Amino acid sequence: MVTLLALAGCAAGQVAPVAGPVRPGIEVLLADSAHLVRGRRVGLVTNNTGIDRAGTSDVERLLGAGVHLVALFSPEHGFRGSADPGAAVASATDSATGLPIYSLYGATRTPTPEMLRGLDVVLVDLQDVGARYFTYLSTVMEVLRAAGPLGLPVVVLDRPNPIGGVSQGNVLRPAFRSFVGLFEMPMRTGLTMGELSRIGREELGLQGSLSVVPVSGWRRGMTFEATGLPFVPPSPNLPRLEALWHYPGLCLFEGTNLSVGRGTSLPFEVIAAPWLDPAKVLHNLGEVHGVKFTAVNDLTPRVPGDRKYADTLLVGLRWEVTNRARYDPTEVALRLLIAVRSAHPDRFRWIPAHFDRLAGTDSLRLGIEAGRPVKWFLDRWRAERTAWTTQWKPVRLYPE
Repeated sequence: MVTLLALAGCAAGQVAPVAGPVRPGIEVLLADSAHLVRGRRVGLVTNNTGIDRAGTSDVERLLGAGVHLVALFSPEHGFRGSADPGAAVASATDSATGLPIYSLYGATRTPTPEMLRGLDVVLVDLQDVGARYFTYLSTVMEVLRAAGPLGLPVVVLDRPNPIGGVSQGNVLRPAFRSFVGLFEMPMRTGLTMGELSRIGREELGLQGSLSVVPVSGWRRGMTFEATGLPFVPPSPNLPRLEALWHYPGLCLFEGTNLSVGRGTSLPFEVIAAPWLDPAKVLHNLGEVHGVKFTAVNDLTPRVPGDRKYADTLLVGLRWEVTNRARYDPTEVALRLLIAVRSAHPDRFRWIPAHFDRLAGTDSLRLGIEAGRPVKWFLDRWRAERTAWTTQWKPVRLYPE
């Protein structure tokens, strides 16, 4: 069963009118849907991004409202959001509250029955980044997978998509499902965590009870700055909103022998390598829209941030958004992959399995190797997205 929780004055299944300030799901829950947690033993899946408009943590808000919070769960990067990407995080005890923090990115990625024992409901509040590769959605699906057989309801406290409601790039193919792409969706999703959770439940055939407490006052075309919500880095390597705009495309370079700036001051705002010739790459690139590139020659990734070129002086290209409405980071990444490979045929390398996992297909890599033109990719991506968007239009919770 999937439920959209009603806001005050709205029937279930309807979207609240956009008026007043943007309120994240945690505020809507406590103001309009407190019956979901009243008198119940509550588990909370969250991290440093689970906050209200004033920056107060969900934990503090829930305990302050008298909610019986008994267990915490954390995704990749841990409860404080500071662990390195991909690093296993151990379970611990929260020093401020004495509550157990069960890591879902360590010994297990799926909550065990022992972790869920004694709970009456599980709340989820995690800030997604708007790109398929991010693992928080996969964690939510694992929570739902574990909670279903126990009859334990899961409630997602929704948040705005920080890079808006536009979908871009290709749609993942089923054969390439992984923790960085658990089911079919575009590279840039254009949906919120709540909306994607509704799709995931259906795509993965999960039977658990899922409810979504929607954001109040948000439109899909609203910039994150216009929401008035504080920006909290969802990952140590996504410290600025600028990086989130590039991430749906730039992340593909993780599957090559170029650095994406991990371990530098510009993670996911640059591609770099000791052998890169920026002028030659830009000459091969041609015209792109909504972004400019600046050559940088003073990047030295530090351990453990970059496993490719740690403590090595790199030359790179910094990406800077100039027009969000015209910018398609997935198309720009495609064009740059072709340009870098053309400029450095003897130096550029794929990390094939990793690249295909991120790309959600092997046709991108193989198509580039076969010399397919950019239009060949873009036409196919557009058709895939159109079919996907049409199929899942009913899950959309927010107006344009």
